[in-house]
Amino acid sequence: MLDSSTNWEDVHPTHRYAAEIVSGLRLSCKMEWLACERHLKDLQRQATASFPYVFDESRADRIFDWFERCCRHVRGPMSGELIQLLPFQKFDLGSVFGWVQMDSGKRRFKKAFHMRARGNVKSTEMSGLALYGMCGDCVYPPGDPTFKRYEDSPEVECAAVDKGQAKRVWVDAQKMGEASPDILKRLRIKKTYIEHAARGGFLRPLSKETKNKDSGAPCIVIIDEYHAHPSSEIVDVLHSGFGKRLQSLMMIISTAGKDAENSPCKTEYDNLCKMLNGENAMSETYFVMIREIDKEDDPHDESMWIKANPILQSNDEYAQGLLNEIRDAHDEAYNSGDPAKIREFLIKRVNRWQADSENKYMSGIMDKWKALAVPRDAFLDLVRGLETWNGLDLSKTTDLTGSGFVFRLPDGRYAVTAHGFMPDETATKHEHSDRVPYRQWAEDGWCTLTPGSVVDYGFIKSHIQNKEVKETWHIQEVCYDPYNATHFTQDLEAEGYVRVEIRQGTQTLSEPTKFFRELVLKGLIVHDGSPLLTWCLSNAVEVSDNNGNIKLSKKHKDDSQRIDLIAAIINAMVRAMVGEYTVDINKHILDEDFSF
Repeated sequence: MLDSSTNWEDVHPTHRYAAEIVSGLRLSCKMEWLACERHLKDLQRQATASFPYVFDESRADRIFDWFERCCRHVRGPMSGELIQLLPFQKFDLGSVFGWVQMDSGKRRFKKAFHMRARGNVKSTEMSGLALYGMCGDCVYPPGDPTFKRYEDSPEVECAAVDKGQAKRVWVDAQKMGEASPDILKRLRIKKTYIEHAARGGFLRPLSKETKNKDSGAPCIVIIDEYHAHPSSEIVDVLHSGFGKRLQSLMMIISTAGKDAENSPCKTEYDNLCKMLNGENAMSETYFVMIREIDKEDDPHDESMWIKANPILQSNDEYAQGLLNEIRDAHDEAYNSGDPAKIREFLIKRVNRWQADSENKYMSGIMDKWKALAVPRDAFLDLVRGLETWNGLDLSKTTDLTGSGFVFRLPDGRYAVTAHGFMPDETATKHEHSDRVPYRQWAEDGWCTLTPGSVVDYGFIKSHIQNKEVKETWHIQEVCYDPYNATHFTQDLEAEGYVRVEIRQGTQTLSEPTKFFRELVLKGLIVHDGSPLLTWCLSNAVEVSDNNGNIKLSKKHKDDSQRIDLIAAIINAMVRAMVGEYTVDINKHILDEDFSF
């Protein structure tokens, strides 16, 4: 369709940008290049039996006109001026809104994933789209803009991880609407609500705290800064409302983030990268645009920054100001030598995912750990009837508590599993502070929420005993951190269990801690895929004494990134490593505590 004889002045901006990226006229990262190549290939196969979609230029032009005729900047040096879309925005918006179903004219894409660095007008763009969802979104047959079908009672959701972030896009939309006579003619914009003057509906901010999240039928959903979401709950709930509208659309937008091992955004990112690379099947209804510096790029090289910051394609005042901001952030981070500041620069300014600590115990090998998981039923079959060592990490009675089991398999491998316990009355608070879905994990059987405001150790005892009876595990020893556990383990001892105190210094914990990691590296360990255990493992930070002995710790004493389940497993591993060679199994292991 596009070749050397093409008159580029006549080419639609969406196609022109894609061709410039693929031909190398514009510098891009690999993911952007693949997204643009996908668009050009789709143009060649459109309106076929295997690809029943067409690119309708009038639909793409409609969203361009909306921004450039109706929407004004509400932040920064261009505040009050009509928005002039840049070429990269015309590609993104043109792709999402220009591709339609060949027969019905309904939008092709149901989801869109956008990643670019901070400062690249994500919020402004999303605010304009939210208003378009209320005013201008419609369906009409391709090439026939004279007939338009609008939704009654349009519903647009601006969703984020908390109320403050959710209201950011909503407030910008409110200000943008108030600044536009064209939009004000269509919408009633008040301090606390926005609705269509004739068709009703609403544009609202939504977060985890919002009640009745699953009661709507959204036309457009905007998920802001998805990297900050501890779970995919809001995405899943809102997506479940699709199908009630003509052409619902979910726009997910984010920078990269920290805590890469646990983030649902990182999981989505990984899957979509595989999709663009051809490793996963292509979803024809999912638009993907990821802008980042490539893995081999030098983050000190200013010429590479444009890959994650498409605003730098422009030469205007805003682009120059952003470039200066990135330079300042770079110099401050690297001149300070502070790893936290360097990671923040890499995440926010060049869109490179980072672990949240340079001393992570499992840094770089969490993917190996995840690959060693088997389904729970298969795990239970594997360890049924075997000897096991139980480890306990009984934390503060209002926090997460862990009970772990370590098995030595006949083939020389080890198997591990762990279960968490938390008071039901504090679970909601901890979901906010820890940013993980304890209640969902409880429903899925990975942890137990005990009644009241403190952990009821009776549930832990029942869990241990049920494993012996129901799963026919033969518990050799209960290995416990003496903190908060003496009385509880005395009760277990009275019921016939052998208890072994595991002192928490490095001389005791170093060898099993190193051994556990070695098992992962060699693929000699198997687990049941517990997301709670995986979260605890990815949080663990390694600390060492002057002799190179190590033990696990949280990043900070009062950190909410908990490690209790892996701590319980390490306690059990102390004894499982030497179980059959132990002469006096009742001997308590003594140790000295070291200061760091």
